[in-house]
Order: sequence, then C-alpha cells, then structure tokens
Amino acid sequence: MTGEILLQTLLSGVLIGLIYALVAVGLTMIFGVMDIVNFAHGEFLMFGMYSSFWLFSLFALDPLITLPLTVLMLFALGLVVYQLVIKRIINAPPLSQIFATFGMMILFRGLAQFFWKPDFRTIENSYSSGKVVFAGLHFGLPQIIAGVGAILATGAVWWFINRTRLGAALEATAQDKDAAQLMGIPSQRMFALAWGIGAACAGVAGVLLSSFFPIFPEVGANFILIAFVVVALGGFGSVSGAFWAGIIVGVVEVVGGFLLGPEYKMAIVLSLFLLVLLVRPQGLMGRA
Repeated sequence: MTGEILLQTLLSGVLIGLIYALVAVGLTMIFGVMDIVNFAHGEFLMFGMYSSFWLFSLFALDPLITLPLTVLMLFALGLVVYQLVIKRIINAPPLSQIFATFGMMILFRGLAQFFWKPDFRTIENSYSSGKVVFAGLHFGLPQIIAGVGAILATGAVWWFINRTRLGAALEATAQDKDAAQLMGIPSQRMFALAWGIGAACAGVAGVLLSSFFPIFPEVGANFILIAFVVVALGGFGSVSGAFWAGIIVGVVEVVGGFLLGPEYKMAIVLSLFLLVLLVRPQGLMGRA
C-alpha cells in the first residue's frame, strides 16, 4: 500500500512539475533573449486564468475551447507590455529593469483586485472534470490534461526555436544581439516576439490550471518563485533545461512534502536549488 501511495505521489509531482516547466519556459525565453528578469510573469498566468473564468462564466465556453483565444490575448498583451514599457528600458541599468517589471507586477495585481475583487473563484463542471483510475492509482482528469497540455505547449516552443527560421533568428539574437543585427535580424522584433511567446506560455499554463486551481489576484505569486527556481536550476535561457528542471522541482516538492511534511516543501526545493548553484552555477543545461 505504501508503495502505491509513493508511486501516486511521484506521478503527481511529475504532473505539477510539467506546469512549472511551462511557466518557466516563458520566463527563460525572455531572460535568454534580453537578459531581463520579468517579475510580472506570474501576473500573465493570472490573466490567463481570469480569461478562462470569465469566458466560462459569461458565455459558458469551456477553458479547453477558449485556450487558443486566451493564448492570442496573452501574446498580444506581451507585445503591448514590450512596446509600452520594456522597449524604453532595454538599455537602462539592471536595477531600473528590475523596478520596472516589479512595478508592473504590483500594477497588474492592483488592477485585478480593483476590477475582480480579491475573491477566490473556481471553474466547476468543465469538460475536464472527473477522475481517472489506473492500476489502483487515482488522478484528477484536469491534472492529467494539464500535464499533457504542458508537454505539447513546451514541445511546440522547442520546435519553433530549433526547427524554424524565425526561431533561429530568435536564438541568434539571444546569442549575440549586435552580431545578429549586423546579419539583418531586427533585434527589436525579436525582443517583442520573445515577450509575446513568454506571455503566451504563461497564458497556456493559466488556462490549464484554471480547471482545478483557485483563481484570485495573487495566484501568480504561488508559481513565480518556483518558476525562478526552475529557470536557474535548468539554466537561464534553456527551454529544454526548464522542462526537465520543472519536472525535477515538481517531484522533489511533492515527494518531499509527502515524506517530511507539507510545511517543508519549499525548504526542500530551495535546498536543492542552492546545492545545484554551488555545484553548477550555470544550471543543469546552461552554458558554462
């Protein structure tokens, strides 16, 4: 019986780790291309969750159906944020960049509280509601769908970067902005694209989470700290590193919480994070 519980806990860690990975992929995209830490990334996820909630509440449209619309909305939001804010601070000192994205985080949370109140909301009776029983193991269908969706979304981002000309241009900009510009690659467009894709990844994660996780203005704070840990653990700028690091963090968090107690989950994750930084500061798959 204990073996079954441990196996179920392990698989549950993998499922939540896939969500962490998807959130971190968007974060590492922005940092890898522009060397800017986006503290407002969790709020993009929050907007994705609210988009699913309101489309479901007002128009009875299931989150899985409205997923493409939410992705487009968040991609557009990422472009707008880049044009209005980030474009003006690209060459600013790092501290100014930090203050700018941190300020956006506070602004977005304040707007969400003003318009939607600090109430906890949920989406009930969606298409993904239910449970799955396999070999004596019990899993929520929303968590399984979220895990599969996270794999597909992360795989799509990896394919775009590694198998398309536009992705190659994005990667070239991340490697050397000045050299890429000399080769005719418009760096400003690549920066905007990185912000759009980063916001869209957070939006996908928000939609997938909305079917089983409470929706409220500060929900992004539950994921952004872990996303930073995942990005640093996997290697800044590495999509594949973020994917595997997300799974590792999810498993360590859930299994560690099961074995030692829920109150120790974050302490275990941060201990692993510090250990990796001591042994390999560039992350598991980062460049030396």
